[in-house]
Amino acid sequence: MKLDKPVTGGPCWTELGTSDVAAAKEFYEALFGWRAETDPRQEAGGYTVAHLGDAAVAALTPLYQEGQPVAWNVSFAVLDADAAAAQVTEAGGTVLVGPMDVLDVGRFAVAVDPTGAVFQLWQARSFPGAGLLSAPGALGWVELLTRAPERAVEFYTTVFGWSVNASEHYTQWGIEGDDFGGMLTMDDKFPHEVPAHWLPYFAVVDVDGKAAEATEAGGTVLMEPTSVPDGPRIAVLRDPQGAVFGVYRAADDK
Repeated sequence: MKLDKPVTGGPCWTELGTSDVAAAKEFYEALFGWRAETDPRQEAGGYTVAHLGDAAVAALTPLYQEGQPVAWNVSFAVLDADAAAAQVTEAGGTVLVGPMDVLDVGRFAVAVDPTGAVFQLWQARSFPGAGLLSAPGALGWVELLTRAPERAVEFYTTVFGWSVNASEHYTQWGIEGDDFGGMLTMDDKFPHEVPAHWLPYFAVVDVDGKAAEATEAGGTVLMEPTSVPDGPRIAVLRDPQGAVFGVYRAADDK
């Protein structure tokens, strides 16, 4: 991910909806060195922001709705959440929640693309999103896993205007030449009940070490550390509550 700060159309935030915020805080603070602070206001609903130094990098939240899965969610920055939500609908997606104001910090909506992947729209006011991207412990890449890649390309290029850099095995998303994410086609290796979804990857210095640390802390390694040819070293992990996320080290990181 070449982006080091949120830009319009790009990933600007990631938040974990979890069944046990306290346990998740302990796990991720140990894994990434985060400092997590819960908003004490009742209207904030237990929203907890994780920091690296002074920079906000992610959030942990309780499950707000019955049946809501334990999962990481990815937000994309937009200038106008209402206009973006309308574009989502026109392009064949569905708006699940909002658009609605979040206190004084911004306006957001939750949507699902035509292939079944849920994502969020964020119109910043006092809170622009992550204060740090592509640094160790911060969001560094986002990946769409879907069974209908051609439909996904049509949808996201229409809604966000992303560039598409496609090869035989992998498609990368970008904004004006800066790639920030990719798309993987879900094949028969994925259980039928696993829906299309967005997967956040956090940058780390040592992928193998973080995989081992996650296991020691009660997590699970779903994909062992692997070096992508001419690309990063990556692993896919699952936290003790069941949320899946990735870690990576870019090929050009020294």
